[in-house]
Amino acid sequence: MSSADRPATRLATRLAFFVAGFGIACWAPLVPFAKARLGVDDGVLGLLLLSLGIGSVVAMLLTGVLSARYGSRPIIVASGFMLALVLPLLAIAGSPTSLALVLFAFGAALGSIDVAMNIHAVEVERAAGRPLMSGFHALFSIGGFAGSALMTVLLSLQLGALACTLICSALMLLAMFATWPRLLRSVQVQDGPLFVLPHGSVLLLALLGAITFLVEGAMLDWGALLVIGAGLVTEAQGGAGYIVFSIAMTIGRLGGDAVVARIGDRTTLLWGSLIAIAGFVILLTAPAAAVALGGFLLIGLGASNLVPVLFRRAARQTVMPTGLAVAAITTAGYAGVLIGPAGVGFVARLGGLPMAFWLLAGLMGLVTLSARIVTAEQRRMTRVDA
Repeated sequence: MSSADRPATRLATRLAFFVAGFGIACWAPLVPFAKARLGVDDGVLGLLLLSLGIGSVVAMLLTGVLSARYGSRPIIVASGFMLALVLPLLAIAGSPTSLALVLFAFGAALGSIDVAMNIHAVEVERAAGRPLMSGFHALFSIGGFAGSALMTVLLSLQLGALACTLICSALMLLAMFATWPRLLRSVQVQDGPLFVLPHGSVLLLALLGAITFLVEGAMLDWGALLVIGAGLVTEAQGGAGYIVFSIAMTIGRLGGDAVVARIGDRTTLLWGSLIAIAGFVILLTAPAAAVALGGFLLIGLGASNLVPVLFRRAARQTVMPTGLAVAAITTAGYAGVLIGPAGVGFVARLGGLPMAFWLLAGLMGLVTLSARIVTAEQRRMTRVDA
């Protein structure tokens, strides 16, 4: 058994995904406290939050380059510890400038570990010879649930923002100490150029990644407003749809590896995107709240394994180094999360929120249409490898 296919290595990969999801989820409940502490309005807060996105994107691009030369292990370790150490600073930053700097560093740590852990997961999955990526991404979702729930509970106990972040940071540090010695020591590194512009199949994979992440971001930012605006639920119940979506996404990923192993990447992309499109149709035509929740459920289940398949495709393409390809998909996906919801808002202003969601369903159709192309690429590379 190779070191990449050992249970300890798979555990370390899962822990890295868990820490990343846990860390970003711990920040979300702190946003209102930061706004009140600094006394800023929504406009200034939006600019501050942009610092997190800028830090993430910059780090993602650099991580692809560094991983191609040095491997993913040192980046996972450094960014994981950095994530835990910077988190408490978010609770004490006393000025907009200091918070912007801390958010930039926090975003950089998130961006770095996001790319590096996916590169590591690709190597572990390749060594195992069977799908594992969906299960790894499920741990990110579980980490998000755990982080937001724990931080919310601690804040409700009136412990103070700093004390809450220190507790969460301590848990993240423990997880990273358990992760560190179990990560792959021997990694595939690239001796070629450290920067290659995405092209060919990688551009297609990046586009599909941006679409899929855009759907996830839109469900978070606009899903509640859609059903409230349709008169299906009250404002107090608006978040129920995203809860159903998130649970469906997590369940879909927990069982995703077995599904992909049975039906393959092409069928997963094809039927996953079609199920998500069906969910949009149900959501947008729902006459009652219960039916709308069924739409959220189908969107979550359908989209759950699309991104893991795209990362697997990045590992099997041959037009550019794997690390750079994974970084390109991750960066495009993150851009979808950051920019996409704003685009949804722009379309909603022009033609209404339902029109924007119909557009999302149409974009998901591009994943359906691209499933054969992605699979054809796989067959060509299989013949070459043979």
